[in-house]
Amino acid sequence: MNGADRDSSTALGKLMHDFFCTNPDDMNYQQLAKKARFFKENEEGRAAMCKVLEEMRMETAKEAAELKSIEIAKRLITQGKLSLEDIAEAAELSIDKVKELSEQRSA
Repeated sequence: MNGADRDSSTALGKLMHDFFCTNPDDMNYQQLAKKARFFKENEEGRAAMCKVLEEMRMETAKEAAELKSIEIAKRLITQGKLSLEDIAEAAELSIDKVKELSEQRSA
């Protein structure tokens, strides 16, 4: 789907316009405008949106930390100076995950 296509003569173009619209009063579809207004102008809606965004931020941070731990473990495995148990502890990963990474490196 091309989000840049906002041709007002097509239903898809009108919908794309609404998705990028910052003012619910300027939207084509009233159901979407009503929901957007709820999340933008209603205290309960703003609180719900803030909660969702905070959960997304936390999940992203968790995923980034895990990826960093995996990269650290891979480097330590490549160096071959530590036991897999020591690598698991240093990288804050499970021993099973470190064993899996080690097997991938040797394959």
